[in-house]
Amino acid sequence: MAIYILFLLVLGGLAGWLASRLVRGHGLGLWGNIGVGIVGALLGGVLLGQLGVRLMGPAGQFVTAALGAMILLGIARLFGKR
Repeated sequence: MAIYILFLLVLGGLAGWLASRLVRGHGLGLWGNIGVGIVGALLGGVLLGQLGVRLMGPAGQFVTAALGAMILLGIARLFGKR
């Protein structure tokens, strides 16, 4: 159980870092990247599930989290400060 939680934190951190670098041009810090990655994984899972797409394995989970995090940051950018 502890290994799985550690895996989720690392995966969320990497996905959040990648998304923040691609969308914003810089990272959000360790906890910001992890938070964006985890919320992005949930968002990506829901959106891809609605489209009937299911990516399997750790690489699929990473792609889902990164896509969701990019969408999340894109939405936040629309409503954020200019």
